[in-house]
Amino acid sequence: MYAPWNSNIKIEVAKRVMGEFLDSLKNLPNLELALRCYGHTTFFKPDRNCKDTKLEVPFDNAKINSEKIKQRIKKLEPLGTTPIAYSLGQCAADFPSKSNVRNIVILITDGIEECGGNPCEISAELQKKGVFLRPFVIGVGLDVKFADVFGCMGKFYDVSNEANFKDVLTLVITEALSQTTVEVDLLDINKKPTETDVNMTFYEANTNKVLYNYLHTINHRGNPDTLVLNPDKKYDLFVHTIPPQEKKNISITKGKHNIIPLDAPQGYLKLELDGTISKYFPTTLVRKAKEFTTLNVQDFGKTEKYIVGKYDLEVLTLPKINLKDIEIKQSSTNTIKIPASGSVYFQKPSTGFGSIYLDDGKNVTWVYNLTNALVNEIIYLQPGKYKVVFRNEYAKETLKTLEKNFEVKSNISQTINLN
Repeated sequence: MYAPWNSNIKIEVAKRVMGEFLDSLKNLPNLELALRCYGHTTFFKPDRNCKDTKLEVPFDNAKINSEKIKQRIKKLEPLGTTPIAYSLGQCAADFPSKSNVRNIVILITDGIEECGGNPCEISAELQKKGVFLRPFVIGVGLDVKFADVFGCMGKFYDVSNEANFKDVLTLVITEALSQTTVEVDLLDINKKPTETDVNMTFYEANTNKVLYNYLHTINHRGNPDTLVLNPDKKYDLFVHTIPPQEKKNISITKGKHNIIPLDAPQGYLKLELDGTISKYFPTTLVRKAKEFTTLNVQDFGKTEKYIVGKYDLEVLTLPKINLKDIEIKQSSTNTIKIPASGSVYFQKPSTGFGSIYLDDGKNVTWVYNLTNALVNEIIYLQPGKYKVVFRNEYAKETLKTLEKNFEVKSNISQTINLN
């Protein structure tokens, strides 16, 4: 930093420009500043001190710290070596533990790593841990060939002369502090952003690291609400519709309003019991038509939202009801009604073995196995004609099998005596 540079030596030019720059930051809201220096406490000879780094001014609001940093910089003298990797690693403990903040490092140097460290690895590791964002690196009078050396650890700016030093500092702080806004447009079947009220998860791209969870909202102006996201990351967006919709490797542009469109046209499925209210509310497995993966388990008496398309329903009544190609249309409700079940009270003389069968006069179809250990049992069955077959546990002859036919009607209770 003692090398000649335009009107003076580098260190004196840097002190003057940094002082002017810090004055411009005093009144910026929600900004905290700190100063860490390296190569300034130990003479280079006879040995390098590769741990020569110190947090000179800890974090505080810009109005207080801009003057403190300015005064400390005035007294700095470059004495030692350039332990960039070690100094960068020490920065991790400098930042206060706060949520909803963006930790930013601005590295100003006129030289490259001289202590055998790997600044790129340190930077990548700390970014991965979320300690700070990708650093900004300002090279003061460096050879342009060093741009590649620093490019791997952060965004590199070359200050080739004294005149553009302050301009680069201003550009860096503007880019670092500019709020990048994002609007997620959940598109309906007509490609209009009308869908809303669904949770969205933002992951760091190609990882399982959750960065943000937001419930999508249409604001008071009738538009998808605006978010402020970290522009230095790529995202995978997972929208928790049924079935979920996703978009991978999303990049956003700093300092601009970004729109992320995602097709999410939805309609409603309503499940109802026909007739008077039953005490027994069955549940339903919902799958995409002709697929085997269960998307949702929906109870009768409830309404759920689904992506438009066709679905297969497996209603877990006794016996099961399978409904195919049930269509969900944009912003409309498809109401599915099934008969309310009737209750059958089975009285057994003792524990035993038995089953219930649907008997339509042509075929006998198994429905349910009675519970061996229970003497009395209540089963809810769909309306229809049935047959129960039972044998007392202690009756060791097949001819002791009891068979009874019965009919079930919606919301009607009955008792079947198996004596």
